[in-house]
Amino acid sequence: METADTTIQYDDFAKLHLRIATVLECKAHPNADKLLLLQIDLGTEKRQICAGLRQFYQPEQLVGKQIVVVANLAPRTMRGEISQGMLLAASNADRSSVIVISPSQAVDVGSKVS
Repeated sequence: METADTTIQYDDFAKLHLRIATVLECKAHPNADKLLLLQIDLGTEKRQICAGLRQFYQPEQLVGKQIVVVANLAPRTMRGEISQGMLLAASNADRSSVIVISPSQAVDVGSKVS
């Protein structure tokens, strides 16, 4: 349950740059059992992101898929690989199911999500 201490202001939300990206390539992270390495197209640039989806998706299931990405997240090294963003996903309470958030129909790569 959300509480008052987790409430943010609109200005905080507005700092996030949520964009549509297309997954160009996807493979298992060589040094992490739970991570996948995704090469994505954000329209103006291509990036790599790491995502903890390995137990839920085979890499080929994500190739060609449009996803929602936090595009302005600071880069972070995850088990020796750089991650330049974060994809959005939904999960049930026990994390036995994780679903990547995607637009319901195709949209231009780089489109803003609000």
